[in-house]
Order: sequence, then C-alpha cells, then structure tokens
Amino acid sequence: MSIESSKRPVIALLASNWLSMLGVALATTAGFSWLFVLPMRVEGRMVNPYIGVLVVFVIPLVLLIGLILIPTGIVLQARRVRAGARILPSSGAAWRRLGIFFGLMSFVNLLIGSQATYRAVQYMDTQNFCGATCHVMTPEFTAWQHAPHSRVQCVECHIAPGAEGFLKAKMAGTEQLVEVVTDSYKRPIPSGLESNKLTNSAETCENCHARNRDIGTPVIIETKYKDDASNTPTSTVLTMMVGGANSGGIHGAHMGNGARIVYATADPKRQVIPWVEYTDASGVKRTYVSSDAKPAEVVKMPRFAMQCVDCHNRPAHSFDLADRAVDKAMSRGELPTDLPFFKKKAIELLGSAYQSNEDAAKQIPVKLTQFYKSSYADLYARNPRKVDAAGAMLADIYNRNNFPDLKVTWGTYPNNLGHMDSPGCFRCHDGNHATEDSKYVISNDCTVCHQTPAVDETSPAILKTLGIETRLLPPDSTSGSK
Repeated sequence: MSIESSKRPVIALLASNWLSMLGVALATTAGFSWLFVLPMRVEGRMVNPYIGVLVVFVIPLVLLIGLILIPTGIVLQARRVRAGARILPSSGAAWRRLGIFFGLMSFVNLLIGSQATYRAVQYMDTQNFCGATCHVMTPEFTAWQHAPHSRVQCVECHIAPGAEGFLKAKMAGTEQLVEVVTDSYKRPIPSGLESNKLTNSAETCENCHARNRDIGTPVIIETKYKDDASNTPTSTVLTMMVGGANSGGIHGAHMGNGARIVYATADPKRQVIPWVEYTDASGVKRTYVSSDAKPAEVVKMPRFAMQCVDCHNRPAHSFDLADRAVDKAMSRGELPTDLPFFKKKAIELLGSAYQSNEDAAKQIPVKLTQFYKSSYADLYARNPRKVDAAGAMLADIYNRNNFPDLKVTWGTYPNNLGHMDSPGCFRCHDGNHATEDSKYVISNDCTVCHQTPAVDETSPAILKTLGIETRLLPPDSTSGSK
C-alpha cells in the first residue's frame, strides 16, 4: 500500500462527516480563543477572576470536546463506509474540502475573536457584569450604585495587582461560580471581611488614599428629625480629629508610621474583639484584653492585622438603618418635612415585613396614601402628588437596603465607621480593654476622637456662627405646606 493510499482513508473520513468537522471547529475555536487571551496572561492584564475561569475551565473543556468528536466521527464514518452506506471522496477532494473549511473557520475565528474576545474581556471588567449578571450580588450592586465609589470599577478594589492577586481572585471567583450554579451560596452572602477574601487595603484602597495624608479636623453635621407632628429637626455638630500618619488624630494613632495593631475576633463579622495588641512607633508592645474574655478561648481565635477596612468596612457598599436613611432623605429634601407625623409613619412602614421587593414597592406607597387620606384628608386633597412621591421614595429606600429573598434586612451588614448604628469604634474603645497590670486602658473618652459643639439641638448656635444654618434646610422646610 502506498503512502498516499494509506493516508487517504483518514483524510477522507475526516472530511466527509459532520461530527468530525464539528470537532475540528470546536478545537480550532478553542485554540484561537486561547491565543487571544494569552497576551493578557503574559502581560498581567487579566484582572477579572471570571477570565481565569474561562482560561482554566471553559476553553480547555471546548478543546477536549472537539478532540473527542474528531476520532468519534471518523470511527462512525468508517463503519458506514464498510457497510456500504457511504462513499469516500478522493484524496484531492478531501484535502480541498478541509482547506476550504479551515480557511473559513480561521476567518470566522479571527473576526469573532478579535471583536468578541476583546468585548467580552471589557465587559467582564464592568460593574454590570460583576453586580448585575449574578443575582446573589444584587444587594451589593444596589448599594454600590448609591455610594461615593460608584464610578470606581469593582476590579480596582477587589483584586490585588500581580500574579498572586490574579490567582486568588480566580480561585475565589471559581468557588463563587460553583456555589451559584449549585445553589449552595449563603443567604445573606458574607461580606468580604467575614469571608476573609477581601484584598488587603494596602494593595487597593491606598493606591488612591495615601495613609500619610493629613485629613485635618473636618466638621460633621448630622441632622435628625423627631417623630412628632412637626418632624422637628435637630442637629449634632462634630469636629472629628482625623489627622494623619504624621499628625496624630484617629488615623495617626491607628495607621501612623511604625504603628501596628493586631486583634483577635470572636465572630466572623468581627464585631466582638476581646484581644488587641498595639505596637507603637518605637517598637513597644502592649496587649489589651477585655475583662470578660476567657483566655482559653482567646488563644483559639483568629488574629488579623488592622487595616483601613476594619473601620471603613462599607466604603462602596453602604447599607443604612431605617431611621438614618429617612433622616438623610429628609435633610436632602428628597422626603417632605412638612407632612404631619411623616417621620413616625415612615419608620413604621419601613419596619413592616414584606414578602418581596415587589411587594414593598406596591404596599408602602399605598399605605402612606391611606394614612394621609384618612387622617389628613384636606391636606392630601391639596397636594396628593407630594404624598405619592414620598411613598415612592420610601419604597425605594426600603428596596435599597432590604432583599427578602436573600435574607438581607436592616442591619444585616453593620457599618464600623463610628458607633451609632453598630458597635464600630466601641469594639475596642469601650473602656473595658486593659493591659494585664491595668496600667493602660483603651480609652472610651469621647474627646479623644471628636469634640461636640452641639448635640441634638434644634437650632445650634455654632451653625449660625459658621454661617451654614440655612444651607442645611431642605427646600420645603422654608416654604410651608404645598
């Protein structure tokens, strides 16, 4: 048998059945896709963990299927030829058919690969892919849209630079994908700190927020509204000693040059901290232990080096409690301040249980309208649009902070910045953490962190002195009921 005759059957069998040709198409597509992604891997530009899933699992799987289909089709076609059901083409015809097929496949792969692969990579780096593609990320995606970092890409904060950061992100992304596919993810999903998968802030946050920068002493004004008929506003004015690494203050004490804090936590959310080790700039260490801590248990607790996100744990995905959310909206003029007992009724509606976000969107506006129709019919008749708009805004506030199907409700994700809505600072600064000889105690003196020129005052004199009182009033508070 000549070489030509020995090669002809295989080539002819390959070119004369659709199953083998499909296998060739899949193998070719996988090869081209891998070549398009390869430069990104070599240059270290592959930052999205889902691209890692594509490279490690999807492309090899497609290639494997293609390689299996090629010999399978050849074997099946050979059986048909032996049975007389098929006639093989000539060697020249087979090679021409393969040449045309490979040419078309190469052109199609180049066209699709150069556009689709590039677009896919771009899309997988967007917030819509990270937040909207996967249902379980809906709470975080919704909160991100209303946060100060809403223009920062997810990958900028959640993936550390370099090969190690990429590998960790790829492993975490793969695990999350498996959990979603198998419907085994936790409800509610754990925060980055709780899952211990959050990238260290030194590799992400501090790329923009330098720890050595002196923030100074900013003035913070918080406006609240009472649940009386007039929704009486009160203001608290704080001067925060934020400082910086070289200028003392809050940042200087916790993140100053040479300062290092290690703590042990008793719960996954890191809300209970019974043990703290502080090393100052000169290298002196002090260990503070809570008076109610049990040494045998503390030894077994996980330890963490303090970083920015231990306090700023919700910088891009902040959730409010109902009372604070309503106060913020009223102070911004998004909710009315001149509807009788509005604050009280708003908190009541937001605190009720709803079956779903759709249920809340329907019921909250209806119940608010019913309240003012029955209790203040004349007021409602004069301006029903104000009540209707307020109901819609309350429903929006609820649906930004509550997701019943994922078991996310008010307070599910505590904010450690401050100490009004959750323990926050008081996890350590409770006056109950002391050294073994009781000589040193982690202070809970309010004036260490801030001064309070006004606390829940209806018309703070300090605001008049600063000349900013009228600018704090929402639009409808100076014009009366409409």
